[in-house]
Amino acid sequence: MKMQLIIRRFAGTFILASVLLAHYHNPNWLWLAAFVGFNLLQSSFTGFCPLEIILKKLGVGACCCTEEKSATSCCAAKHE
Repeated sequence: MKMQLIIRRFAGTFILASVLLAHYHNPNWLWLAAFVGFNLLQSSFTGFCPLEIILKKLGVGACCCTEEKSATSCCAAKHE
C-alpha cells in the first residue's frame, strides 16, 4: 500500500474519531482534529510528515521494488 494512502487514512480516521469524541464526550477532543489538520497543512508546504517517519521505521508502506532487490525478493522475479 502506498505511503500517501496510509497517511490519508490515518488522518481521516483521527479527524473523524476526534469529532465523534467531541460530540459525545468532551469538546476538547477537537484539538486533536486541529492538530492533525495542522500537520497535514504544514506537510504540504515542507514535505515533513511525522507519521511518514514513524511508518518508515516500522517498515509499513514500503514497496519492495524501491529497495535493493535480493534473490528472494518478490520483485526480483518480476524484473528479470
